[in-house]
Amino acid sequence: MEITYASPSSTDFADGSSMPTSTRPVRIIPLQHPSTTSSSSSASSSTWAALSRWKSKVQSMTWVEWLEVFLPCTRWIRTYKWREYLQVDLMAGITVGVMLVPQSMSYAKLAGLEPIYGLYSGFVPLFVYAIFGSSRQLAVGPVALVSLLVSNVLSSIVDSSDELYTELAILLAFMVGVMECLLGLFRLGWIIRFISHSVISGFTTASAIVIALSQAKYFLGYSIVRSSKIVPLIKSIISGADGFSWPPFVMGSVILAILLIMKHLGKTRKSLRFLRAAGPLTAVLSGTIFVKIFNPSSISLVGDIPQGLPSFSIPRAFGYATSLIPTALLITGVAILESVGIAKALAAKNGYELDSNQELFGLGVANIFGSFFSAYPTTGSFSRSAVNHESGAKSGLSGIVMGVLMGCALLFMTPLFEYIPQCALAAIVISAVIGLVDYEEAIFLWGVNKKDFLLWTITSTTTLFLGIEIGVLVGVGVSLAFVIHESANPHIAVLGRLPGTTVYRNTQQYPEAYTYNGIVIVRIDAPIYFANISYIKDRLREYEVEVDRSTSRGPEVERIYFVIIEMAPVTYIDSSAVQALKDLHQEYKLRDIQIAISNPNREVLMTLSRAGVVDLIGKEWYFVRVHDAVQVCLQHVQSLKEIPRAADPSSEERLSPFQRLIKQRAEDSSVAELESGSRDIDPQLEPLLSRKSS
Repeated sequence: MEITYASPSSTDFADGSSMPTSTRPVRIIPLQHPSTTSSSSSASSSTWAALSRWKSKVQSMTWVEWLEVFLPCTRWIRTYKWREYLQVDLMAGITVGVMLVPQSMSYAKLAGLEPIYGLYSGFVPLFVYAIFGSSRQLAVGPVALVSLLVSNVLSSIVDSSDELYTELAILLAFMVGVMECLLGLFRLGWIIRFISHSVISGFTTASAIVIALSQAKYFLGYSIVRSSKIVPLIKSIISGADGFSWPPFVMGSVILAILLIMKHLGKTRKSLRFLRAAGPLTAVLSGTIFVKIFNPSSISLVGDIPQGLPSFSIPRAFGYATSLIPTALLITGVAILESVGIAKALAAKNGYELDSNQELFGLGVANIFGSFFSAYPTTGSFSRSAVNHESGAKSGLSGIVMGVLMGCALLFMTPLFEYIPQCALAAIVISAVIGLVDYEEAIFLWGVNKKDFLLWTITSTTTLFLGIEIGVLVGVGVSLAFVIHESANPHIAVLGRLPGTTVYRNTQQYPEAYTYNGIVIVRIDAPIYFANISYIKDRLREYEVEVDRSTSRGPEVERIYFVIIEMAPVTYIDSSAVQALKDLHQEYKLRDIQIAISNPNREVLMTLSRAGVVDLIGKEWYFVRVHDAVQVCLQHVQSLKEIPRAADPSSEERLSPFQRLIKQRAEDSSVAELESGSRDIDPQLEPLLSRKSS
């Protein structure tokens, strides 16, 4: 359907009056305006539609689908190919399990706990996650970053040698699990998306440096202060240099070199991929054999580790729960950003879909059950998940195999762990966190986006010098400030017409695009709401004054008569913006300027209709396309320059009916070709413009 407009012979258009007869018709696509009834009931109808869709979906679900919702493991159990998958799952589970045992003890030491609690944390959560988790390759358990967060907050409350320290770590696992479950159940995982990748990268880089420095005491042979700030750590290392001991330094350095070499070979050569997973076990075995043979007195050992599986117990010390809430939130954020991110990437590589909220719920249940069996907070490990994927894991069975291997270690192997050198465990931690120092990301951000690089630098610097909590808060605060600034100062473009087409694009991006005298076409590339409407109004006033006439075409006029607002990118408009549009319309009306609206979406159009803005501006000034608005506005501008014709009959009136029909068809065909861009436009034959005005 098309509407035919006629070019006016009067200049009175600011009040939205009807258009007089013309010399040539202009065909435009009519904009469908919602009725008042549909506008008022749209919100409720859309809500009811969503509820009805949800209700029908729930009613149509079979018992198998319900089982998959509550027990995601049934998804891979039902389709498990035993002959094809069993062997690779067993090998992957054994490979990662061998890696997990020494790492768990290392990370427990980093958290300020006894090594046995690291083993406990790598036992029960694995079985629980295999049942409730939706990722088939994610390897959960203790990780370096979470261990540092636990150590940092608990050391400020109580000494690590106190029994309360362990109770608080277990309580923290319970709190993290509850928060993750709540976020997953209420599908609120999107909240953490406001933390940008630059913040996470800068935070993990600084944390990795702090972790590495905190492990230096096992290399140097003397105690250093426990801190999450780099300056106290360096001062403590320098001030205690008199207690330096060569044996642990040499052993730790050699083991670290072996770990790094094996890690590098495992990454670069497919035939030696097993070396990456075997590195931690090699470090522990080589260190233990050396100690058993030479019995060096200057090298500290892990010591006695209780034998047997963890017993069931309810977390205690709930009186300290309030002080642990910030850290629990931070660990939950790390779980969402890192673990869920890793899980989704692995799911994409292995060809199955993953619900991030279901994944978050699975991690939460694993932490809750783990806290009942003396585990501290766990989450997905990047390094172990990568090894699990590279080893060919196809299902959660690999995680169950890891748990079985950890159970065997707790039952039968703990007496052997007594002779593990502490410097060997420290070397395992350092080799793991070296990969977290993401300097390549900083280089990439510098070349791509200086603002993101600044955000990375601010987060890493504040984390290093002011501590983990302050670093995260500053990074998130600056990140949100950038988001708010971008939202409050949206991109606004002046559009011009690309030659030979009816397409209108940003004149800065396309210098060949030309504008029309007396008309400004503006595109707002953001929702319009209270925070940015003032900026948008200021920019519109600037565009009204600062008009580039070098690329303008059409009738020569001295000022702007029309402002066309392209609203296709505008997804939302609030009441403050609506009121501002009313004020802008009145302001323009006083200066004899007409607003035209192009291509608003349904929700925006209904908001404008309910607020009376559609009737205020005039329904005839709402268009489907920018080109339609330009055609109508051009006719009005052209009428300002037309000279009144004499009363004598025109040459067209002297034509016969047959000649008029042929001429009309020729004009319609020419205009159609020009406006569709099917042939090049001669400036002297610009649609809607006479030769004298080109």
